[in-house]
Amino acid sequence: MPSVTTHYPPAVGVWESSLDWVRDWLGGIDWFAFVSIPVFTGVIGFLINWSGLWMLFAPLRFHGVRVPGMRELASVLPRQVQEVPGVLQGGVGWQGIIPARAAKMGSIAVDKAISKLGTPGDFYQQLEPDKIAEHIIAVFRPEVPELVDEVMRRESPQLWHDLPRPVREAVVDRVQGQLPSVVGRVTDEIGLHIDQLLDPKIMVIDHFADNPGLVVRIFRDFGQRELDLMVRFGFLFGFLLGVPVAVADSIAHQWWLLPVLGVFVGWTTNALGMWIIFEPPEPRRILGIRFHGLFLRRQDQAAEVYAQIIADDVITLERIGSFLLDGPRGDRTRQMLADALRPAIDQAAGVARPAVRVAIGSRRFDAIREQVAQEAVGRTMTPFKDPEFNEQQAGKIRTLVATRTKELPPRDFVDMMRSAIREDEWMLYAHGAIMGAAGGFLHLAIFGTQGG
Repeated sequence: MPSVTTHYPPAVGVWESSLDWVRDWLGGIDWFAFVSIPVFTGVIGFLINWSGLWMLFAPLRFHGVRVPGMRELASVLPRQVQEVPGVLQGGVGWQGIIPARAAKMGSIAVDKAISKLGTPGDFYQQLEPDKIAEHIIAVFRPEVPELVDEVMRRESPQLWHDLPRPVREAVVDRVQGQLPSVVGRVTDEIGLHIDQLLDPKIMVIDHFADNPGLVVRIFRDFGQRELDLMVRFGFLFGFLLGVPVAVADSIAHQWWLLPVLGVFVGWTTNALGMWIIFEPPEPRRILGIRFHGLFLRRQDQAAEVYAQIIADDVITLERIGSFLLDGPRGDRTRQMLADALRPAIDQAAGVARPAVRVAIGSRRFDAIREQVAQEAVGRTMTPFKDPEFNEQQAGKIRTLVATRTKELPPRDFVDMMRSAIREDEWMLYAHGAIMGAAGGFLHLAIFGTQGG
């Protein structure tokens, strides 16, 4: 009887051979070593994101050692290497990326947000100049007798001594009587020239640079939940990325494969962690799943935290007063206030002004007027430092900043929060890649190469 040969279509033959290869592959797998790879990459992913957060926020100040010649060497190193905290200062160590870039973040915060939140005039009006004037009068009025007496004893002690007490008291009373109009003129003058006298950008940059912990608070106070979630996601991302790594390792049987793929897993884990925090800025559906940056989901809550920090620590009445008098344009402010105060001295002398000027001489009279005006400038600004009054007025700034921050387009909000660290994110990714490679070598040392 003739034999019958069965001929299968080519496609069926390929399918059969593929199944045979899969059976052989599955049969040759060391399952304990195979499963350990995604577990390993999951743990490494968790540690990468956990330590990455530490690198972002800590320490607040540079910790390390100064290396002789490092400062000179740094000038010829690639720009990205120069950005590593401490290198340009000639040191080897670390400072949290966000604290190290606090001044830069302050600058970007002003450009992206605070400048859109309001002009210096808007902030000043929120502080209610009329109430400021009332507070200055209430605090300054009891100091007038001491101020007048101090200046007169210094500039013209004999005349002041010879004047009858009722006359001296009358001078003081007239000065005190001038206070409401004079202080009103002072606050009006400040308001009129506030855009030239006050620079919120310099205020924010200087304060953030001196207090990097504030920048950390902006992230921590409203975003701690999301940051913790990012760390947990590190395990998930690492585990999922570890599955194809385990498959590739079981097929290739190459010792170098795990460390090389570990670099990819570490880099990608950190990149995905940053992505879920900030991207996408607006809700977007991908394959039916809704994606939205974790920080962006709570922009309103973030706005409240941000506003509180700005109002309580950065753009406060006390810091505005200090900036006006002691900032880069302090000389101009002092001169402007002195010009506003001088008429009060003339008016205090009343009809006796010509006689007084003749009696003590024009130069001495002008010197007294100038001294009273200059002394009054500093005392006029002293009420700006009253903590209780500061707290009362801070609520207005807080409301303004919170309202405008909530109205920011999501992309601008992301830029405000992320732009300062965007250029330095490569350090986090490189740190992830190094830890991924280290994890690959560690797994290789413990389990060896599958099938090797």
